[in-house]
Amino acid sequence: MDAGFYSSVVTVVFFIVFVLIVWWAYHRGNKQKFDDAANLPFREDPEDTRKSE
Repeated sequence: MDAGFYSSVVTVVFFIVFVLIVWWAYHRGNKQKFDDAANLPFREDPEDTRKSE
């Protein structure tokens, strides 16, 4: 086995990992978690609102 074979194996493994990451990112089950994470900067903390009163 030479370096070309190992290079091909690594390329295939990384491609499979890439496909799995893309599948995970666009899976319907993750939509709510991603939406919640996207809205975190806009959520007000109850402690912060009490301090300004």
